[in-house]
Amino acid sequence: MRVLLVSSAFNSMTQRFFVELSDAGYEVSVEIYGGDEQRLADAFAAFRPDLTIAPFLTRAIPERIWREHLTLIVHPGIEGDRGASALDWAIQEKWAQWGVTLLQAEAEMDAGPIWATRNFPLRQAPKSSVYRREAIDAAISCLWEALANFQTPGFRPRPLDYAAPTARGRLRPSMKQADRRIDWSRCETVDILARIHAADGVPGVLDEVYGLPVYLHAACAEPELRGAPGAVIARSESGAICRATVDGAVWIGRLKPKLEGGGGIKRSAVDTLGDRIPADLPVAVPAALAHPNPVEEVRLERRGDIVHLHFDFHNGAMSTVQCRRLQAAFRQAAESSAKVTVLEGGDDLFSNGIHLNEIEASADPAAESWANIVAMDDLVREIITATDTVVVAALGRNAGAGGAILPLAADFVLVRQGVVLNPHYRNMGWLYGSEYWTYLLPRRVGWERAVQLTEACLPISGRRAAEIGLADEAISGDADQFARAVQAFAAAQAERHAALTDRKRLQRQEDEDRRPLDAYRRHELTQMYRNFHQPDAPYHRARSAFVHKRPACWSPLSVRMLTELKRLETSATPEVIRNAAA
Repeated sequence: MRVLLVSSAFNSMTQRFFVELSDAGYEVSVEIYGGDEQRLADAFAAFRPDLTIAPFLTRAIPERIWREHLTLIVHPGIEGDRGASALDWAIQEKWAQWGVTLLQAEAEMDAGPIWATRNFPLRQAPKSSVYRREAIDAAISCLWEALANFQTPGFRPRPLDYAAPTARGRLRPSMKQADRRIDWSRCETVDILARIHAADGVPGVLDEVYGLPVYLHAACAEPELRGAPGAVIARSESGAICRATVDGAVWIGRLKPKLEGGGGIKRSAVDTLGDRIPADLPVAVPAALAHPNPVEEVRLERRGDIVHLHFDFHNGAMSTVQCRRLQAAFRQAAESSAKVTVLEGGDDLFSNGIHLNEIEASADPAAESWANIVAMDDLVREIITATDTVVVAALGRNAGAGGAILPLAADFVLVRQGVVLNPHYRNMGWLYGSEYWTYLLPRRVGWERAVQLTEACLPISGRRAAEIGLADEAISGDADQFARAVQAFAAAQAERHAALTDRKRLQRQEDEDRRPLDAYRRHELTQMYRNFHQPDAPYHRARSAFVHKRPACWSPLSVRMLTELKRLETSATPEVIRNAAA
């Protein structure tokens, strides 16, 4: 069965649909729809789908398409909800329960017949967190029901009926900044958090800090500090600022300047405000913050013989400074008396590698790119060479680029089945990649598979990662079940600590004798230096497009890639990769 995914971007929802359908044996293609109706029509003609699904759309599917081809739309709202700001309204209004509906495309947006719907308890959390976790899982559940219904003779989806008790939603307008506005003299902490959570990712809450118009992002409650409502009363070492409210205070981790014509870059609050911050603003060390939060990006948690290293960076991006901080924390864990170190990543993302926003905002993006990748390499080397501790990477959330290579430096890699991995770099302006991938990736999957993964630039599921050896085990269940399984696995390895570390030292020496780590590093960084410093390097254009959310020059247009991908599955190792292995 051929399924075409039509999406406005190859986002986390679309990628999850892609890997789930691919793993289940469906023939899947992806078309990124940016408004070119003829291109979309050509994609349908070329692929000839049996069913079309739109996991993420910012514009309507053209009528001539949905009239000719059955098209199902994923709407991140409960039955009856309609409009482009579904999650925004639900989070800001603090609904206790929300959902996802899979409906048929028709003339009236979000009002077509219903193929499946799933509800879930709505956490008071950032919109992107709810979307990546509960909404995507609910959408996948809807997907399987819809596919079963599609293959059931005589099935007819039920029309939207607002008289039905299940239709609790309604048509809502797109949320405006006026709806999101914070009145610091009146709004309580819980309401401020709800507004910032609801605007998370896009567009943020427009406000003013020290006279600078900014969009607020990444907030959590502060339990102890107090001050005049709206006043900035502290900052953190990680770059967050603390603002007082009428009944407490909130930490705000990220700000995006409001510029004429757009173009502002989301960065840490302290970096965004710069010298506007008074020199005497105290640096606070917050206590008893709920996790995750934008203040404690790196933390160690000791449980007997096991140290869990949490690194919860915004959007999974790791700047030069953050890499150095994480490296120091890992060294502290590895040199402790604990027998096992668990790399946990963050609550919503494991890691996505170097920090493109910080690079884009720097005075010299090429130089900052270089500093960032060198810091990433130093971190990965620290993990590879830590022979006195057993290292377990626990990928409970998605990872991409260098952030998907980093866990391969561990001795064991555990992944949750619902996770999506992107162990490649080339779609960011043909970056070659580093983080010792030419050592770590082939060590696990072999050269042919390493080439396939890095050349095809397509996501794989946690389940598939375990099948090909990229991970040691794919664990089913939710986040809590995964955490329990990781703890049990780590405890078992602690019992074998002496034997495992002896074997690890021997293997590391054998690998070093065969080819030193420095040789892999030199090869990779030589390629990366060219990527960063060549005149008119495509990486700089791709990075800028990514940061400023402009349409990318590359997309997974599988309609025209299917034949090529089949070839890549059996292709010989390219010469440049073969040279890296020499």
